[in-house]
This record gives sequence, C-alpha cells and structure tokens, in this order.
Amino acid sequence: MIEAAMIWNEPNNKSHWDPELDPDWSRFAEMAILAADAIARENAALTKVLGGISPIDAGFITRMKEFGVLDHVDAVAAHGFPLDWNLWQIHEWPQKLGEIAAVTDLPIWVSEVGVSTFGAEEIQLWGLRRTAELLLGNSPRIQWYSLYDLPLAWGATTRHREAEGSSYYRHFYMGLLREDGTPKPALEEFVRHTPQMGLVQWFHFEDPRLDDAVAWMKRLGVTNLRTGLSWADSFRPNALDWFDRQMAALADFDVTVTFCFTPEHRGLQPHHTSPPQIPEEFAEFCAAMTRRYAPGVTAATASPPRASAA
Repeated sequence: MIEAAMIWNEPNNKSHWDPELDPDWSRFAEMAILAADAIARENAALTKVLGGISPIDAGFITRMKEFGVLDHVDAVAAHGFPLDWNLWQIHEWPQKLGEIAAVTDLPIWVSEVGVSTFGAEEIQLWGLRRTAELLLGNSPRIQWYSLYDLPLAWGATTRHREAEGSSYYRHFYMGLLREDGTPKPALEEFVRHTPQMGLVQWFHFEDPRLDDAVAWMKRLGVTNLRTGLSWADSFRPNALDWFDRQMAALADFDVTVTFCFTPEHRGLQPHHTSPPQIPEEFAEFCAAMTRRYAPGVTAATASPPRASAA
C-alpha cells in the first residue's frame, strides 16, 4: 500500500531542479504547496513528505518554511552520501540531522542513503554497517539506496553526465545486487537491519527487473520501499498500464511514492529539471496518481481530531 507521497526528489540539487530558472526556489515552493494540497484533497490520511534534499542544507528548509511549504507537509526528508558525493564524513550524520531539526519540528526522514562500490565492494559493507549504527532509531524512515546496480547502458539521471568524472560513474554501483543480479558482500549485512531499514529502488519505464526485485525484497525482509512515479513518463504510450503493473507488484510493501520530473514539453525549458510552465499541472498529476493508487478519506469527510483530556 502507499503510506506516503513525496513531492519531488532532491529539489535543491541542480541535477533535479534547475537553479537558473528558479534562483530563489519560489517556483518550487508554489508547486510543492499546490501538489501537497492536491494530494490531501484526494487522501487526507496520506503522509506528505517534502522531497528529500541533497545536499543536506538547513538553509533550504528554512526557505521552504518562509514560503509556507512546511505548513502543507507532514515530514521533510534528507539524502546523504558522505562516502561518495558529500563534503562531510559519515560520522557527522547525527549533526546533519540536528541542523535540520533546529529549523523545523517536522519529522525528518532519511529517504535515501547509500554507498557506491565503484572503488571497492568492502567500502559499501563497512558504510552500511556504520550507517545503521548512526541512523536506526534516530529517524522514522531510513531507506537504503539501492537494491540493484544501475545498468551502464541506461545512463544516470544527472545534468552533466560523463563530464562529472568518477562522480558520474559512482551512480552505477549503488546496489546491493550487481547488474547481473548477483549479491554483493553488503547484502548479508543489510538483512541484519530489516525491516527497520527500508530500500529505495527506482524502476525505469517498463523495467524488466520489477518482478525479480519484488521477490528479492520479500526474501530480504523489506517492508518499506521508496520508488517513483514520473510525471514525464506519464506522457509515454501505455504509461498507465506500466504504472498499474508497477504499483500492483508493490502492493505488499509500505510504499513512499515520489512524484517528480517535468515532461520536456511542459517545462519552462525542455528538460526534466525545469520548473513546469503551469505548476497546477504537476499538482493535477499528483492528485490523479493518489486517486488511482491511494484513494482514501478526503479532507471534507475526515473525522475531526479528538479533544485533549482536560
């Protein structure tokens, strides 16, 4: 079942939101509020999560607070990769969460954390163990990225691709399973931390790994999963058939579904990172997906909160 709807992915990362088109994040804030309210109208009980930030930046969360975005969501999220991309050490995780907690009282999810095996598979094993020590029990959601390595032939979703050097190629080695489906050493360590630790697995359009991924996750004891439904993909032929298949396959998990990625023909610029020309269209997509896959109690019919005891 879907337990949470996440609004965008890494909005403060230029690989996922174009800072040149939205230098003060006001466009993103407007879109996020519209999306959160649209989701709430379809299912008032669904947890709404502000897209996980990367880098972890309390200033961005403060900016969202100033725009009023935090009044429309139930949690915020952070992504961290200190052994691969971030300019801080893994031992600083508690400090990083503390920086966000200092500017908001909302729950803080760690909705994406992982370690690449680009350099050595043993690094991932140590990193997973240390991450579990630092984070489990300190956040309501810890979701490890990811189950599968990204196939080299598919390409990673970044703005500058090979120009990023080794930073780009690290994207392809984040899995607990290699591209051919064989386990890496960290897989056994991961099992020690399920179901408390969940997974992130992005499924590409008509991804052939879907059924095998479900079987692996059940075998590993995974109960919570973060994945995505792409607004851009919704314009592909047979998009709803694929979305239906994906969400049906994941029905046994507590799913955080991430809504993101601008269709080229709906952006201010023809790129998935672009703010949409009409932010209400993204909100309409979020509403339609919630209505289709997480129908529930609407705001108009939700029970009033219980009165506090005198």
